[in-house]
Formats: sequence, structure tokens, C-alpha cells
Amino acid sequence: MKNFKDVFERYHWDEIKSRLEKVTLTEVERSLQKNRRTVDDFLNLIAPVAAGKLEVMAGMAQRLTQKRFGKTIQLYAPLYLSNECQNICTYCGFSLDNSIKRKTLSDTELMIEVSVLKSMDVNHVLLVSGEAHKTVGISYFLNAIKLLKPHFANISIEVQPLSEEEYRQLHEAGVHAVLVYQETYHQEVYKEYHPKGRKSNFDFRLETPDRIGKAGIHKMGLGVLLGLEDWRVDSFFNALHIGYLQKQYWKSKFSVSFPRLRPAEGIIEPNFIMSDKDLLQLICAYRIWNEDLEISISTRENETFRNHIVSLGATAMSAASKTNPGGYAVDKESLEQFETSDERSMEEIKTVIRKAGYDPVMKDWDAVYSGV
Repeated sequence: MKNFKDVFERYHWDEIKSRLEKVTLTEVERSLQKNRRTVDDFLNLIAPVAAGKLEVMAGMAQRLTQKRFGKTIQLYAPLYLSNECQNICTYCGFSLDNSIKRKTLSDTELMIEVSVLKSMDVNHVLLVSGEAHKTVGISYFLNAIKLLKPHFANISIEVQPLSEEEYRQLHEAGVHAVLVYQETYHQEVYKEYHPKGRKSNFDFRLETPDRIGKAGIHKMGLGVLLGLEDWRVDSFFNALHIGYLQKQYWKSKFSVSFPRLRPAEGIIEPNFIMSDKDLLQLICAYRIWNEDLEISISTRENETFRNHIVSLGATAMSAASKTNPGGYAVDKESLEQFETSDERSMEEIKTVIRKAGYDPVMKDWDAVYSGV
């Protein structure tokens, strides 16, 4: 099997949608009773009828998460490098057709942002940028990583899809994880959301995790933008993708995130509304299906939801996030990618986690033991 596209082409969007609508409560119960589950069981657990078993699913998700990950929540913060972008995406504040102030951090500005993050005890940082290949490409990323590596135990990156060789360079530079989202697996409408730029190439983006895996990156993060299309169908394909990658690149770890459309400059309204109850069902389904999967919750979500999800499947959370380049200190007025919903400080999030009986983790012990 060459890549995930070979698997993807065996399935069709409308067929999966029809299957989801036909799932029975008996099939859901059968999936819940299994010791080992397949992606077909995941489909059962995200079906509309499975909402009737949400309380049972939440209890299972809690037990399985504690068994595999203990009572810990890894905390991290995003560091936005640039809002320059060569793509037009109808849902993103960084879209090329938005006439707003663009900014890319210089080395000096980058280190000023770092000083603020370190004052919050941040030790895991996620580097994020728009997709501007000429101004913010592999050379820029490698330079930024070189500057940041002495200050953080764990560096992840969420940028434009790169080549296998470029991912290998990131791996050698010390990048721990690469996050890349397909946005939607609905191939027929993908072009409508991405009318211009390299991101309009559906296949190139679909094959990105294969290139990441071949480059030996320690962890991959996947997800879909919840609100573009039917979240159940999109999430099935995302799980299908993760399942394939786990078999193909078994030395890597995997995480899933759940970005829901949030207000931003010039974006469209969500085509599909996903309630908090729907999102809880989805998170529980992922945990029950895949005990090893890391589950990350961003500040897109509101305080109440984030407070409750601490004990129901989450393993990592962002906190005190700024989604614009320079947002922590350098340029607080630059364009943000989206509005955050949970604006509490890092210390406030730590307090919430401790009150839930969990430990907020800021340190990467693997780095300590490996002498990094």
C-alpha cells in the first residue's frame, strides 16, 4: 500500500453518511462491549443513535484514559510566527483576500514572545503560521527552531504541508510533533473552501501525513475543521486516516484535535452546527475506539466545556493562547487567526485541573532522561 489515498478511495462520502443513519442501538451496545474495536465500531459510536448511550460512553472514556495516561493533563501554548498566507480559505482569518495587517516575527520579536511564554512556565510550544512558502518556509522554520530549542523541552509545529525531505530536516532539528489537518475529507466540496493557493490541492494535503511518517517524526496530530461539513462523516474519515497511519508508521505517536469554527476576520458561517453534546460524544468515541490516542483540547472551546472535559478523555490542553503573531507581547493588535473562547491564564487553568483531581504537566520527562 503506497499511501492513505489508496485506502481513502475505497470509501465514498454518501455511503458513510447513509451507514451512520442506519446504525442501531444494538450495534452501538455491541461495539461498547468489545475488548478490541475497529473503525467500524468508531462509526457506530459517533452515529446519531449512540447519543442515547452518552453517559455510558463518558464513564468508559474516563476509565480508559486514566488506565493509559493516568490523571495528568499536558499543558502547552501556541506561538504564532506569521499571519502571511498565499491561500484563499473561506473560513480563515489569515486568508489572502482579507485586507489586514500582515506580520512575520523577526528573531528579536520571536525571543520577546519566548520570554513571556517562559514567564508562564510554558515548556511545550506549538509553532503556527499561515502558508506563505516564500517568506515563511523551511529556512525560516529551521532558524526559529534553532532559537527556541534551548528554551523548550518540546517543540511542535503546525504549518503548510512540506516535502518528505523538509520534514526530515525538521525532525533532525528537534521537532517533536507535526500537526496537519485535512480540514474536510469531502473531496467534492474541498475546492469551494480552498479556491486559491497550494492548499487547493486535495491530494497533496491528504498525503502529507504519509510524508511526515516516512520522515520519522515522533508524533503526528490530525483533525478536521468541525463545522465545514457533516462532523460525523468527516470524523469517520479522520479516524480511518489515523488507523491507517498507526499501522503504517507504528513507531510514531498520534493525537487528534477538535477545532470548531470560531469567529474570525472574513470567515463563513458554519455549514453544520456541532453542539457541546455532539463534541463530547465524538471525544468519547475516539477514546473508546483507540486507547493510545492523545486527545488535545484548544482554547477555541469555552470555559465550561473545558472544565468538564478534563476528566472525560483529554490528555492535553492549550492555555493562555494568543492566535496572532506577536500576540503575547510584540504586537497585540495584529490579525488573529480566530477568536479564543477560553481566555483564562495558565495559572487559572492549572487550578481548574488540580480541582478536578488531575495533575497539570509542564515538563517533558523524555527530554530530561535523554539528556536533551
